[in-house]
Amino acid sequence: MRDYIFKRLLLLIPTLFGITLITFFIIQLAPGNPVERKLQLDQGIQAEAITQQIVEETKKLYGLDKPIYVRYGIWLKQIVTLDFGRSYKDHRPVINKIAERIPITLTLNIISIILIYLIAIPIGVYSAVSHGRFSERISTFFLFILYSIPSFWMAMILIFFLGGGDYWDLFPVYGILSPGAENYPFFPKAINFLWHIALPVFCLTYGSLAYLSRFQKGSLLEVLREDFVRTATAKGLPRHKVILEHALRNALIPIITILAGILPAMIGGSVIIESIFSIPGIGQLGFESVLSRDYPVIMAIATISAVLTLFGILIADLIYVLVDPRISFEAKK
Repeated sequence: MRDYIFKRLLLLIPTLFGITLITFFIIQLAPGNPVERKLQLDQGIQAEAITQQIVEETKKLYGLDKPIYVRYGIWLKQIVTLDFGRSYKDHRPVINKIAERIPITLTLNIISIILIYLIAIPIGVYSAVSHGRFSERISTFFLFILYSIPSFWMAMILIFFLGGGDYWDLFPVYGILSPGAENYPFFPKAINFLWHIALPVFCLTYGSLAYLSRFQKGSLLEVLREDFVRTATAKGLPRHKVILEHALRNALIPIITILAGILPAMIGGSVIIESIFSIPGIGQLGFESVLSRDYPVIMAIATISAVLTLFGILIADLIYVLVDPRISFEAKK
């Protein structure tokens, strides 16, 4: 097992190198001038009023006067030590800005992923066992409706009906804590936090929940047609035991595969949700960085998302063995 993990970690290095190379050149070759944008934001002057001397001095300050391949080499050396440079917007270290924001985004997404799996798997199992019944068709109908609603539209609907619009004022729609709540004791503060993130978590959850439950249903239906399930049934085992102890374990393997991509995908979806609910997470930071052409922050967020994806795949492989003992690391050598 150690050898397998070590080999996989070694494979992450060239993969991550390729991702950083593509990310860097795409962002650096994107249209727009980050120097002029920074000067406009800092000094409030129009692009035509910016002198060439100011532009050249600002380029030199951020190393933008060097060739693109030199800039990539410098940036690559820096990120090895987790130094992503300084933000064009406020000249703060990028790693500090991300460190302030990423715990909020990870907390939202981890809570969402746990809820997705805790709810989607039972729904998928029930849909597979009750396949063709009226109740299963009704649940499938509602799942399709949820899956078809865009997250930003759902966020607007929830704010309108539950966030103090023309109907009920049940949930806050701004930030993650009420004013002054940072001084609360632990449990009141935790309750206040959960109250604030209720609507954002729902928006991050419902789409993946609908998709995963449908995927679980299809996977279990396929496994129920296998010979070993028929054999277990023919031996007289109770149906619930056949499903939970034999069929479900095999049907979970494809579901685990999805886990590898859910976290980075949800971080991408956090850009919209965090912006709508004014949550100071990494998604909102990425959105603000795109608007201000803050390239170091954009590249750092893209790199961190890539790392999360690669480690998500590795974790999924490790969970395979826990779900199905037939899968062995020795066979993968």
